[in-house]
Amino acid sequence: MMDTILNLGLNDLSVQGLHQATNDARSSYDCYRRFIQMFGDVVYRIPSYRFEQALADLKESKHYSLDTELTADDLQDLIATYKALYISVSGRDFPQDPFEQLRLSITAVFDSWENPRAVVYRRLHHIDNQLGTAVNIQSMVFGNTGNASGTGIAFTRNPSTGENLFFGEYLLNAQGEDVVAGIRTPEPISHLEETMPEVYRQLLDIAALLELHYLDMQDIEFTIEKGNLFVLQTRNGKRTAQAAINIAVDLVHEGKLTKEEAIMRIDTAQIDQLLHPSFDEASLAAATSLATGLPASPGAATGQIYFNADDALEAAERGEKVILVRNETSPEDIEGMAKSVAILTAHGGMTSHAAVVARGMGKCCVAGCDAIAIDETKKKLAKRNSNIGRRRFPLA
Repeated sequence: MMDTILNLGLNDLSVQGLHQATNDARSSYDCYRRFIQMFGDVVYRIPSYRFEQALADLKESKHYSLDTELTADDLQDLIATYKALYISVSGRDFPQDPFEQLRLSITAVFDSWENPRAVVYRRLHHIDNQLGTAVNIQSMVFGNTGNASGTGIAFTRNPSTGENLFFGEYLLNAQGEDVVAGIRTPEPISHLEETMPEVYRQLLDIAALLELHYLDMQDIEFTIEKGNLFVLQTRNGKRTAQAAINIAVDLVHEGKLTKEEAIMRIDTAQIDQLLHPSFDEASLAAATSLATGLPASPGAATGQIYFNADDALEAAERGEKVILVRNETSPEDIEGMAKSVAILTAHGGMTSHAAVVARGMGKCCVAGCDAIAIDETKKKLAKRNSNIGRRRFPLA
């Protein structure tokens, strides 16, 4: 719920140094354009969609489908567009001094403790407003340096079921926010064993070590830079109520927790999730399936579709049952998500923002439903002509 800025320190000069050090012009300029967007959004509150629109316009003019198709020259043109947008909104040039960038970024991250979505999140999860925050400053590693690089999120156990099976998703040639934001639909972590077996083995070893240290299921963020694995952070993972119970029982059987400790791991509010409705098989068989998606968080729901969080919030407060439908959710959607009975996204995977937040709230969520096209501006939803064959969950 709080802010992050990647690639800090890049400017017109240092991006050339990064290019020389990596011998990769495309990834260097890709990092710079990402930095301008994140800095503009977090520090000067320039809406991220304005940068995204400039990116979409460039891709359309070049007939590209994916961001990774942009060349180094394309990205330099995009950087110039981003800088012009930055000047037009902030009234100043994009800062070239890395220490000024750092100072402004630290201040912005501290300030994000009081941003509306963080305040709402703390209220929903009963977190003390007086705790305050720290700012972590880490060396940057680059997952967007070709197909020997990537980024992902992994759980030491399945957060939906609690099964003792390594679980997660990753993207090649990407940076961390690409996975969380759901901009691209990632691959299952098991595929990493095929593409980078040594990295996968290292990741399994580290995951086991972290779980043994914290004695709880871990949510791990990692980056691969040209075949080298870096673990960026770990935390106790969000999980469904059923998963929480299964994990607690398994940790007792594995001798990692006592029964008393395991019982204390189950939040009493989670027990309510076990009483959530589900479709009976007869009704499901009789329903007409419109599209399919990933089973990000279990449950069943019916309601009126709304295409933005504010409208969903207003409708829920009028007493309507609301289903929030988005291309992908963001932290700004938190209050609308909390008031919805279910969430549906066209993009993103099992570790996207929508999936993780929905599991934590006990909300039914279908993610990565790329068989549908969502026009959030016109507030319309339509079925695409084709569907990508992946493990899916029916949407009726």
